[in-house]
Amino acid sequence: MSSKEPSMKAVLVGIQTRGVSDSDLASSLAELGRLAKTLGVTVIAELTQKRDRVDAAVLGQGRRMALARLTGGTGVIPRGPLDQRKKADEEAALAMDDLLAELGTPADLADMVIVDAELSPAQLRNLGQAVGVECTDRTGIIVDIFHRHASSREAKLQVEIARLKYLAPRMRASGGPSERQAGKGAGESGLELDRRKVRDRIAELNKELASVEGESSVRRARRQDTLRVALVGYTNAGKSSWMRQLTTSSVLVEDKLFATLDTTVRGLFPKVTPQILVSDTVGFIQRLPHDLVASFRSTLEEAKEASLLMHIVDASDSAFEVQLGVTRDVLGEIGALDGNSLLILNKIDCCDDERRAMLREKYPDAIQVSAKDDDDVTRMHGVIVANFERLLDDLELVIPYDKSALIGEIHKRARVISESFEDDGVHYRLKITAAEAQRLHRMMK
Repeated sequence: MSSKEPSMKAVLVGIQTRGVSDSDLASSLAELGRLAKTLGVTVIAELTQKRDRVDAAVLGQGRRMALARLTGGTGVIPRGPLDQRKKADEEAALAMDDLLAELGTPADLADMVIVDAELSPAQLRNLGQAVGVECTDRTGIIVDIFHRHASSREAKLQVEIARLKYLAPRMRASGGPSERQAGKGAGESGLELDRRKVRDRIAELNKELASVEGESSVRRARRQDTLRVALVGYTNAGKSSWMRQLTTSSVLVEDKLFATLDTTVRGLFPKVTPQILVSDTVGFIQRLPHDLVASFRSTLEEAKEASLLMHIVDASDSAFEVQLGVTRDVLGEIGALDGNSLLILNKIDCCDDERRAMLREKYPDAIQVSAKDDDDVTRMHGVIVANFERLLDDLELVIPYDKSALIGEIHKRARVISESFEDDGVHYRLKITAAEAQRLHRMMK
């Protein structure tokens, strides 16, 4: 959406089914509002309803009428023969007149409805007919955000595959029965042709993605023996802010959900030896669409293969424990949960003393920090370096003078504790990883 275009106006719809508490519903709707804001959509109203389940009509008749008042629709899902539909429309018009007389006409009408659930194509179609404007669900909003924010070739391919998989079942034939019976192709309808084209396009994108992922795998393999820390966590928890502070890189930092979709890898700064690489990963969210998790599996390999996970959460968010659980679930799904990790309670500057004390008591091993505090940045740098010390072995090595070309490699790959020039060569005491020690021994042969 261009900044010059008028902002779309939306109504958020929350459906409270069994097992969903009032606080869970409120938290989920607040997050949906932030998703809408990320797309440049202005939320003008929220509407909720308690239901045992989400049926074909999505909402009960009364709630559909209330929603239609905010969109200019009739609130009626067209069904049955034409004469029955006309009668239903007439009754709906009278009911809407009564509702407007009771509640008044809203100052602004919404351009779209966003439902905080995953709806089927039929459910979206039914609700759209009732309210008279575009309807989408939580998955559709997330897919749209990913589609707009992807910048690298790999991310664009991953998102486009997920987007097409979402859109394919929601495609509808544009023509009537005559078009569907026109015998296009080998007896296929226009809709069937369109869906086949989508399937072919997905297959083509998957082939291209496999090639790009192969290149990414090669790059990861080259970094395999390097000390690596991956920043993981809920979207907008502050991962990119910490990436910028720990590496002095110019990564994008925005107060938006999913501002970062591409994995960025930079060296820890100030530099240390052996080198430590820091990677920023895509954020997580409640009910992240499965196809997006699957599509970004290769991107999330950075987290799986890292020596240390920095699990960053927004400590000032009242729902951070739910967010913490979501992140752990996704990490478990990709097999990255059982590793060395640190819990980082970020944005602690936004918490009062009482909340900080509560967090210290509940999470005694967590580190309370703010990316805006230079002292905290220095402290986190020290914590990371200290955490990797346990992965370094002590090694004593003598480099004969006829192998002096290795001296540069030693200073590049290991931390030199002492260096002395003796009759038989250069004597070193080193701190080094096991993999780099093996490499040096091979180079000396």
